[in-house]
Amino acid sequence: MEQRFTNRTVVVTGAGSGIGEGIARRFAAEGANLVLAGRRKDRLDALAAEIGEERALAVAADVTVEADVQAMIEAGARRFGGVDVLVSNAGIGLAKELADTTAADWRLIMSTDVDGCFFGARAALPYLRESRGSIVQIASVSGLGGDPRLAAYNAAKGAVVNLTRGLAFDLGRYGIRVNAVAPSLTIPAEAAAPYAGLIERFNRRRALEGCGTPADVAAAVGFLASDDARFITGIILPVDGGITAGSGQPPLF
Repeated sequence: MEQRFTNRTVVVTGAGSGIGEGIARRFAAEGANLVLAGRRKDRLDALAAEIGEERALAVAADVTVEADVQAMIEAGARRFGGVDVLVSNAGIGLAKELADTTAADWRLIMSTDVDGCFFGARAALPYLRESRGSIVQIASVSGLGGDPRLAAYNAAKGAVVNLTRGLAFDLGRYGIRVNAVAPSLTIPAEAAAPYAGLIERFNRRRALEGCGTPADVAAAVGFLASDDARFITGIILPVDGGITAGSGQPPLF
């Protein structure tokens, strides 16, 4: 695999499982030093040991807590001499009707999905200015349109989408690029069997059959963070098998 990130330091939040783990593995394969952040320190430690502790640092951090995010960035910068890429991946979903969505539900999803991106960008800014690095935020196709019973999640990911665009303008003057990836349903290939019915429902709306995997999302993140995308900023790249290519209408025949 091409080594686009040798001697570069990449911070990945929510790195202990799912998409975040896939992103961390992709950057590790391309030679990066990794700061693996999340709330499950045991999972982060296991992944760091697999990557190699000389190139990976596991940091327990809750992205809803600004002090945790600041400490996470500073720990990585001390260990590896700076920060070149921030991947703000940590997030949660919430499937509830409005009548069942509490104020606590709302605050949790907004603080995790939106505040975490904001705190990360602020904390990493001094280091990214020095490296002329980049930020990639994990949004969702649910931030590009509405879904039944996902109003709070729609709002949170919609905020990530426009935060990405605003930051692209604010940080472009420093040579920092800011982009986002918008996945749809994403399931590790080895775990897909129990979700066959759900995947089939999604296939009715997609141009491509099958299901996206963390590796698919990671490939898009790697591109946007790399010098191959040196003149790309402020974009939202769907990794969705073509769901957003459709009008939303059912098949006519």
